[in-house]
Amino acid sequence: MVFDSQLLWFLALGAFAFITVMAIKPFHAYLMSKGCENMVAVYYNRKVAHMVAGGVPLILCPIVFTDPIYPLLGGLLGAAGLAAAHMTDRRLWWMQTEQNMNDATFAFMLGISVFALWHYLDDAWLAILPALFMAYGDGVTGIIRNKMFAKRTKSAWGNLGMAILCIPLGYLIGKNADPSIPLWGALSGALASFVERYEFGPIDDNVLIVIASSIVIAAGVHLGPLL
Repeated sequence: MVFDSQLLWFLALGAFAFITVMAIKPFHAYLMSKGCENMVAVYYNRKVAHMVAGGVPLILCPIVFTDPIYPLLGGLLGAAGLAAAHMTDRRLWWMQTEQNMNDATFAFMLGISVFALWHYLDDAWLAILPALFMAYGDGVTGIIRNKMFAKRTKSAWGNLGMAILCIPLGYLIGKNADPSIPLWGALSGALASFVERYEFGPIDDNVLIVIASSIVIAAGVHLGPLL
C-alpha cells in the first residue's frame, strides 16, 4: 500500500503538536516552584505551545506540503480540540484559562490564514508569514511582559520586542518572494507588532495580527515593490 507523503507528514506533525502540549505540563510545575503565580505560569506555557507546537509545524509547511488543505485541517482540528476543552470545562489547566479562548483562536487563525493566503498568493512562504508573526512575535511579547511584570499586560515593551523580531523576518521572507517585496514584508511585521496590543471583545490579538499583516502582504503582491 502506498501512502501519501503529505498525509504522513500531516499525521506526524499533528502528533508532534499534541505531544508538545502534553509535554509542557511539568514546566508549569517548575515555574510555580520558582515562585510564579499560576496565571503567569499558564501564559508562559501557552507561549511555549504557540512557538513549538504551532510554530515548528508551521515552518515545515512550505517544505513538506504542496496542498494548503493540510495546514487548514491541522488548524481547524487543533482549534476544535482546544475549544472543546474550554466548553466541556476540561481545560488543559497548565496552558488554558477560563478568562479567554485565545489558544483556540490561535489555531483557527493559523489554519485559515495559511490556507487563504496560499491560494491567493500562490507562495507558501508568504502564506505562513502572518502566522509566524502570531506564533513567534506574539510569543516574544508574552515572554517579555511576563518576565518584566509577572502578569498579563499589554505593555509596549512586548510590542518593541515583537517588532525587533517581526520586521526583519517580514523583510527576509518578502525579499525572497516573487515578486520581491521586502519593504512590504517589513511593513507587515511592523503593523502586526502594533496591532498586537489591542483586543476588541472576542476579536483578540491573534485575529488582528493575522488580518492586518495579511492585508499588507496581499497589497504588496498586488501593487509590487515599493522601491
